[in-house]
Amino acid sequence: MSPMATPLLAVRDLRAGYGAIDVLHGISIEVAKGEIVSLIGANGAGKTSTLMCISRVLRIRGGSISFQGENITDLLPDTVVRRGLAQVPEGRKIFPRLTVGENLEMGAYIRSDAEGIEADRARVFTLFPVLKERLSQLGGTLSGGEQQMLAIGRALMSRPTMLMMDEPSMGIAPILVARIFEAVKELRSEGMTILLVEQNARAALKLADRGYVLETGHVVMTDSGAELLKSSRVREAYLGD
Repeated sequence: MSPMATPLLAVRDLRAGYGAIDVLHGISIEVAKGEIVSLIGANGAGKTSTLMCISRVLRIRGGSISFQGENITDLLPDTVVRRGLAQVPEGRKIFPRLTVGENLEMGAYIRSDAEGIEADRARVFTLFPVLKERLSQLGGTLSGGEQQMLAIGRALMSRPTMLMMDEPSMGIAPILVARIFEAVKELRSEGMTILLVEQNARAALKLADRGYVLETGHVVMTDSGAELLKSSRVREAYLGD
């Protein structure tokens, strides 16, 4: 991202934790409109906590978050969704006792434009045709990969400006992982901005325009996805080279 560009999302000196334990120690990241930005790092580095702070699920102890030029640091989670920022959570967290169709309806709960909702549902079915086939099936009976597709579809039903995705490939068969990453590419080609946390660092950096490497609640490296893939430090620590 050009240093002169105005970021869609700007996180400044973010600090947060759980109980007496601090887990984020001054995280600063930016995401420009239309970018895919990846956060990579070991378990416990603070990747999920960063997303939870941005979506306002986790209380912030210091720093600020702005989205589309507006300070959202003190907003409630549902207000953040209304502003155009949606999260696909780690572990999917669909509603297992609701049908696929009902899960998608829950994603559109902030909306009242019936025609737009139907158009976005059709878009979800274009991305993930299996969801249309499973429309009346309970979410909890889907495979892990199908549940991940449903979680992404549910987030898209809020018609977000920016999508945050937390570990979309975790526990999913490789063939479905490939489909999900293809969907991420398609969304980006349509103009969606994406902040991606992904355990498969190689795949994440191949998708990403830029990436941030987190270690113990700090940003320790940032560069283009291509340059991070070349980094000996990244290759040794996260790519198994």
